[in-house]
Amino acid sequence: MRQIVLDTETTGIDPAEGHRIIEIGCVEMVERQLTGRNYHVYINPEREVEAEAITIHGITNEFLLDKPRFAAVADEFFEFIDGAELVIHNAAFDIGFMDSEFGRVKPVRKTADHCSVVDSLALARAKHPGQKNNLNALCKRYGVDNSNRELHGALLDAEILAEVYLLLTGGQTALSLDAGAENGGGSGGIRRLSSDRPELPVIKATDAESDAHAAFMAALEKKAGETVWGKLEGA
Repeated sequence: MRQIVLDTETTGIDPAEGHRIIEIGCVEMVERQLTGRNYHVYINPEREVEAEAITIHGITNEFLLDKPRFAAVADEFFEFIDGAELVIHNAAFDIGFMDSEFGRVKPVRKTADHCSVVDSLALARAKHPGQKNNLNALCKRYGVDNSNRELHGALLDAEILAEVYLLLTGGQTALSLDAGAENGGGSGGIRRLSSDRPELPVIKATDAESDAHAAFMAALEKKAGETVWGKLEGA
């Protein structure tokens, strides 16, 4: 199964009022493993970014002046998400903006016609009713390092959400794997393995090792009686 963990940043909170997407960040997972394939772009919204929005994500109007317009990136963005299951925190917000943007270009596309959607916020609320379930709260609850998240950013938030989602849906409440400096990992992070890594070898006991084990078990049972291991081998 191919999943895309997705986040956007926008000029304001309501596409019906003409607000636009200014940043898209996507992280790809296949069979719940991060593949290392990401999609990230800043977009010129062709309008002013509201001051309140800038305080959240720090993306200024000046920064966006030389960035491509959505029409220029619509096809490559669609190709990246097409057919995938999208994992989005508060999905209605991002999907509303995506459908608004796709509605401005040809061919007109509707996200739900091409992708399924999982709302991680709804999952978190069902699993942790009555608690805070924003991304920062979930990072704290699941031990995910979000120390670099001083401001919202679409790609950073998508990467953090991918870790949170795997923990939220994997039945674990904590994860501490040392991924090593070369992988950007550390305590509390997900160790990112390549999807095309070689399979781990299965090393079987040699005939001599099997004979030695059988002799040891026979001596043990002669002295102590029937063992749990013996019951399992005889099952």
